[in-house]
Amino acid sequence: MVKKETYYIDFDVDEVSSRICTLMSRWSVHMIKIRGQNWQVYNHSNEVVYEFHFFIDFKNIEGRIKLEDLKLNVIHHIESMRDDTTYIDELVIAELLY
Repeated sequence: MVKKETYYIDFDVDEVSSRICTLMSRWSVHMIKIRGQNWQVYNHSNEVVYEFHFFIDFKNIEGRIKLEDLKLNVIHHIESMRDDTTYIDELVIAELLY
């Protein structure tokens, strides 16, 4: 069963970063796919095990900056793990901007 969390524009970047990084360190995670407002965490069988949904208008610069900060925090954590955990970065999708 896929677990889901939803966040709105008022989310705290450090709190959510910690949540995602803790989840990725604790579980056997293979990849996080960052696609716009929908982020999915995959296990080694390529099954989605966790989803994060961010209800943020990409036309709002503050929302985009917060998601970019969060993404960079998560990527930094993944790179510090020094294992086969990876990520796909598709945060900015053209159709979300117009």
